[in-house]
Amino acid sequence: MIKQDIVHHVIERTGLPRAKAEAAVDTVFEGLKQALAAGDRIELRGFGVFSVRPRKTGIGRNPRTGTEVSIAPGKAVRFKPGKELHALDSSSSQG
Repeated sequence: MIKQDIVHHVIERTGLPRAKAEAAVDTVFEGLKQALAAGDRIELRGFGVFSVRPRKTGIGRNPRTGTEVSIAPGKAVRFKPGKELHALDSSSSQG
């Protein structure tokens, strides 16, 4: 699924014109990006939690040459799925 699929779904569900649906989806995504950039935690009940966690400094290897490469400390966005998404996963693997 891509962003245009989400816009199309919003149009189908709400009857909004395409321009307004695109603006709504863009506004939501922009708000999510700003919150993550500020280090905030985003909790979407029934879906999951997005959070920003520090990433440790480390040493990695270039897979082609095998030479060691230092990995700078940084931040990474993590996603923890909610209970409803876990239920989807377990029900689809049982069939």
